[in-house]
Amino acid sequence: MPQPLKPGIVLKERYKIRNIIGQGGMGSVYLAEDLRLEGRQCAIKEVYHDQMLSDEMLQQAREQFFREATVLARLDHPNLPKVSDFFSVEERDFLVMDFIPGKDLRTLMIEARRRNEFLPERQVLSWASQLADALIYLHGQDPPILHRDIKPGNMKVTPNGVLKLVDFGLVKLMAPDEMTITVLQGRGTALYTPLEQYGGDTGHTDPRSDIYAFGATLYHLLTGHPPLEARERFLNPHNLTPPQELNPDISTRTQRAILWAMNLHPADRPPDMETFREALLGDWNPANIPGPSLPSPTVEDLFASPTETRLVLVAIGLLLLSLIVTLTHF
Repeated sequence: MPQPLKPGIVLKERYKIRNIIGQGGMGSVYLAEDLRLEGRQCAIKEVYHDQMLSDEMLQQAREQFFREATVLARLDHPNLPKVSDFFSVEERDFLVMDFIPGKDLRTLMIEARRRNEFLPERQVLSWASQLADALIYLHGQDPPILHRDIKPGNMKVTPNGVLKLVDFGLVKLMAPDEMTITVLQGRGTALYTPLEQYGGDTGHTDPRSDIYAFGATLYHLLTGHPPLEARERFLNPHNLTPPQELNPDISTRTQRAILWAMNLHPADRPPDMETFREALLGDWNPANIPGPSLPSPTVEDLFASPTETRLVLVAIGLLLLSLIVTLTHF
């Protein structure tokens, strides 16, 4: 992993780095000044390619980055930052986006907890409406675009109240055969990651994977408690505490919609974002919103389809890995 860029460095004779505003395993995000457009600030996301890759693999990774950056640059939605440029410098690729001022939802949630308060449900659902609009737009692209890292820290609220989904780090484009290809390797943040996403690029993800993360995000925002990870729930299906037990002010309708979205099996979740939005925000009767699939599935149920077979194998692999790591400490 190379050292982050230092303040004052100018990229492409245009973007002057001011400071780091985020950092991860595959690169950093910088606040930069656009020297061509006076007064404009932008966020520059850095993608670092592992130099251990062969020349052929590195070239493939870079070509894929540029293909998908081109797709992202065509997006135009009020709840998404605009991608305005992309380029490479040595082993790093860069994606230039609008800089979004304001606090992220994780910060707002933590501030509420420090006051011993919950975020108001009405406010959270207002943000949810905007997020749903953005995801419906992404999933409606040709090919559909999956975000795969929905979480409170990846959403910011501007000073005028507009929610922005700010991080495209794990974006995937769905290929015609419904498998997916990705700009970056990764599984997303564990608290919000559905079980099928633990397969990395070999697993099958579709819009229902974003729906799971959406539901887990709402769970966290409304209760102030992190949701139980999917891999833990696979082994203990009854251990997810219903949101109303943590925050009695949450409506039954909202709780049922969240738990529907957080079902472990994709087939048990809302089939698409439009349906989830209607269940959460439309005029559905709460009794008509499917609840969580709590009973433990049988072996026959688990292996009923290729997708569910993969879920089981991923979960078993994770369990074995954890046992191996534990035994090595003795």
